[in-house]
Amino acid sequence: MRVLIVVDMLNDFVDERGALFCGPAARRIIPFVAQKIAEFRQQGQPIIYLRDSHSPDDREFEAFPPHCVRGSWGGEIIPELAPAPGDIIIEKTRFSGFFRTPLEKELERLKAQELHFVGVCTNICVMDTVGDARNRDYPVVVYRDGVADFDQEAHEFALKRMERIYRARVI
Repeated sequence: MRVLIVVDMLNDFVDERGALFCGPAARRIIPFVAQKIAEFRQQGQPIIYLRDSHSPDDREFEAFPPHCVRGSWGGEIIPELAPAPGDIIIEKTRFSGFFRTPLEKELERLKAQELHFVGVCTNICVMDTVGDARNRDYPVVVYRDGVADFDQEAHEFALKRMERIYRARVI
């Protein structure tokens, strides 16, 4: 079973008014991500949305401005990619979607055989989650047209690292 993992396509990262807007590159991937979501739905393959979700005093705010505070507009999935009934939403408080979340148990429950990734930011939450997926021996596909970053150089580095070090298929 293939599983699509949509990483942090949230207002604070993807909307121009967001606290940590990832720039025009984040806006440009929306149609591709929507297409992948539609494709997986049509094929009856599961979709998991990872959603950054912080408490107002989260220690991550020592490194980044406050963003994706639980219950805020910024922490909501952008309307263009709204989840459908049956989609899974997993809140996370750190870069990796596996850190202190039920993601691993959900993947086991779904009998996931291959994980496909889209979302932001390529060099932070996407790369860290992909690394943790590979450390759990999941085959991984990262869609080059479905990931974006506020830093193009870091984006390219992350794609190379995921392909060369983590052995993800970047297509």
